[in-house]
Amino acid sequence: MDILVVGSVAFDSVETPFGKVEEALGGSATYFSTSASYFADVALVAVVGGDFPEKHVKFLRDKGVDLSGLKVVKEGKTFRWKGRYEYDLNQAHTLETQLNVFSEFKPVIPENQRDAEFLFLANIDPDIQHEVLEQARNPKFVACDTMNFWIGGKPEALKRVLKRVDLFVINEGEAREFSGEASLVRAAKKILDMGPKILIIKRGEYGSLMFNGSSVFSAPAYPLEEIFDPTGAGDSFAGGLMGYLASTGNVSDENIRRAIILGSVMASFNVESFSLDRLSALDFKDIKTRYSEFKRLTHFENM
Repeated sequence: MDILVVGSVAFDSVETPFGKVEEALGGSATYFSTSASYFADVALVAVVGGDFPEKHVKFLRDKGVDLSGLKVVKEGKTFRWKGRYEYDLNQAHTLETQLNVFSEFKPVIPENQRDAEFLFLANIDPDIQHEVLEQARNPKFVACDTMNFWIGGKPEALKRVLKRVDLFVINEGEAREFSGEASLVRAAKKILDMGPKILIIKRGEYGSLMFNGSSVFSAPAYPLEEIFDPTGAGDSFAGGLMGYLASTGNVSDENIRRAIILGSVMASFNVESFSLDRLSALDFKDIKTRYSEFKRLTHFENM
């Protein structure tokens, strides 16, 4: 087992200008695990209710995801999120959130998963993220995500977590809110001073920026003809990135740049359909082909 992810498994009801789905499989840990599974072995720690169907369990197991840390509360209901996107697909409008069993989530990492070398703390309460860090045994590389809810509600708890992570992933609006800076360069400097060695700022259809204190790397988003649903794109990005790092065991600056492109590749597949439909049907040849297309997209010669 190369990667441990702790986060949510959920049912998503999503409407975009291009269609809608009701109670589709979703959740940060689900998207991350599916994406990362193309590169490395993944173990998932999350909670679901007794209404979680066996077909979804089978789907994750068929992807090779270790579900020994998936807790099933038989008398409870699974976390549900309902949202809508307008033509600006970078902005989700939350219509309804039912935390259900997720409101009492107290992750317990199985003994055989505590030595995972790569740990991803998905978008959950930073106090819970800290509890996970206390259970993990000396991981080689720790990454975490967050959202504006925790930035506004628990900034000090989040800062405590950031002192112990190698990579922090955040979107550009959250970066500006958390740092109080309009400039993403100034925002990155402030956030890096809080502890993480590396910061990646996700910019939706505009790509991503990576800062590590000594260099900056800019990666574009892949230009797509059709985009159906951006839900889970950030978690798919993180899954591809962490999956590649775990598969190589190499966390050098050069390799992290490659991993960012592979994360972008996985996110680009994810948005081509609703839920995990496109991401789940990939062949590794598809991933390699799009990676090569990314390389051509960004290549230029010296003057």
